[in-house]
Amino acid sequence: MQFDFKNILFIDIETVPAQASYEQLDEVTQALWAEKVAYLTADGEHGPADLYERAGVMAEFGKIICISAGYFRWQDGDRTFRVKSFYSHSEREILTAFGTLLGEKFPHFTLCAHNGKEFDFPFTARRMLINGIPLPGPLQIAGKKPWEVAHLDTMEMWKFGDRKNFTSLKLLAHLFGIPTPKDDISGKDVARVYWVDDDLERIAVYCQKDVVALANLCLRWDQKEILSDDEIVYLP
Repeated sequence: MQFDFKNILFIDIETVPAQASYEQLDEVTQALWAEKVAYLTADGEHGPADLYERAGVMAEFGKIICISAGYFRWQDGDRTFRVKSFYSHSEREILTAFGTLLGEKFPHFTLCAHNGKEFDFPFTARRMLINGIPLPGPLQIAGKKPWEVAHLDTMEMWKFGDRKNFTSLKLLAHLFGIPTPKDDISGKDVARVYWVDDDLERIAVYCQKDVVALANLCLRWDQKEILSDDEIVYLP
């Protein structure tokens, strides 16, 4: 595999249900949620409230609380990987800042994410539209042919055409010998850490570690040395 590392923006997003619990939704949204998950409640064993924890992966019922982005830079032969995280209780604030970043600094970059085509890219675009934020160039894909869309998805690439296969970034990092710090949270803990612990910074650290792992995975696939700690720069 060959990557144009000078023109790729690696991203990861973290999402949660829009409210802390089903009971906090207004009546209309409760009814719409019940309609959305009707096929899962048909057995009578679970009600809409029981399934609300899944709302975080649906753009209509969830929200973005963190976006981390990373990109490579070379100066005088030295390589660095710069990581910037946008996190806030205000989704509009996150999306506005991220949209400005894409539009002003990376308008022609290729976006790369793990499972990005199924999740990160469409979720971000949908939430931007819901918040009334214009889509930046890299997320404007309407009317484009597949080969015209500048999106890379490492999970899709790993499938090699196998439509059944789902492989996590964590597993791929392990397979390719990419060191990843042991965290005390995983993706399934994000909603709790946000709504119960109120610890956005902890989530941002978790998110940006996935961006570094994603970049290292692409380096491994391109037969290049992975990043050392002193090559990674975390921007304020």
